[in-house]
Amino acid sequence: MKFLSKLFKVLIYTIVILVVAFNLIVLVTGRYYLYKTISNTILKGRMGPSIEEYGIFANRKVDIGTPRPWAVSANYNKKSIPDSLAQQMKEMHTAAFVVIKNDSLLHEQYWDGHSDTSHTNSFSMGKSITSILFGIAVAEGKIKGVDEKVSDFIPQYKQGMDSLLTFKDLLEMGSGINFNESYLSPFAYPAEAYYSSDIMEWTLKYKVDTIPGKRFIYLSGNTTIIGYCISKAVGKSLSDYASEKLWKPLGAEHPAYWSVDHDGGMEKAYCCFNSNARDFARIGQLYLDSGRCDYHTNTISDAYGIATAITYTQVVPKEWVVASTTPKLTAYYGYQWWILNYDHHIIPYCRGLKGQYIFVIPDKKMVVVRLGSEREIVKMEMIDGKLYNIPTDALLYLKTALQL
Repeated sequence: MKFLSKLFKVLIYTIVILVVAFNLIVLVTGRYYLYKTISNTILKGRMGPSIEEYGIFANRKVDIGTPRPWAVSANYNKKSIPDSLAQQMKEMHTAAFVVIKNDSLLHEQYWDGHSDTSHTNSFSMGKSITSILFGIAVAEGKIKGVDEKVSDFIPQYKQGMDSLLTFKDLLEMGSGINFNESYLSPFAYPAEAYYSSDIMEWTLKYKVDTIPGKRFIYLSGNTTIIGYCISKAVGKSLSDYASEKLWKPLGAEHPAYWSVDHDGGMEKAYCCFNSNARDFARIGQLYLDSGRCDYHTNTISDAYGIATAITYTQVVPKEWVVASTTPKLTAYYGYQWWILNYDHHIIPYCRGLKGQYIFVIPDKKMVVVRLGSEREIVKMEMIDGKLYNIPTDALLYLKTALQL
């Protein structure tokens, strides 16, 4: 009994010491975001973020315009996912799986209580959305182009090696900024940006320490800087710009919610665009259609006869679609879009931390969306003489889609 009493006292003292030490670290380093980090990870029994926790953050609404529901294929859900593949998808905690083919909804399936209206976190798919908005801002003349210096919008980048930084360097993940991209450390940039209440305060602590444009290093802070500059250039929040220039023209059926660092604050441009699988598929369809949407066929009759005219909305320039999905510093990455060679299909795609994907398969006229809360390991593989960065679970979703 005395032993248990001593053990209990040691345990209590240990807890007190750890709590005091933790609070001292927070106070000394100014990392107050650690309180939110711990309370929403370890104290909830997990080691990382959840796909459904956008409610713990302030969010800005990305409004819709006139919804345009997907046309439904005559073969809608007529084929089932093979049992072996379906079991693997379930084991990977898939939330949603949607396949669009020939502009129509071919297949959709949901798990674990999710549905076609469920909002979940895009995580780093948000980088591709930010890239689209950058392309639109350039087309409107709000930003001069990829070669413009970042210091035109952020004066802190006018000195030293920071002054070399261009938007191209940020877009292709070649910034040379000394961000720490660890997803395990609460002291690394992803945690600072995700849980803090002032994302730019933490972002600007980092500096360019190697010559930009030379080497691909995936860094979320690059996209944070891009998002900040877009907002400054267009004179409105990233969410409002996305609503006006993207979500409304695409005919999204449900508002999206972009998490911000605090009420009235700045969007986490590198992630945290919360929407549903059907509306995410519109991003893929936009790129499949070379930046166009809202096709209309009109019959025109005059003295010379009858003709058919097709009209559409050019949401993002075709040139930007091509540029952003063309390899840059590496074969598997463009301007905030990943690129995959699967069975000789060259597939541009959006990719998120927990296995969020929007795949665009041009030669099959197909878009595939997978949302979920787990992702398998990433491997490097040489295909057709080029080195690709491949999340192994992505191959499962592509294999499944191409069998439907």
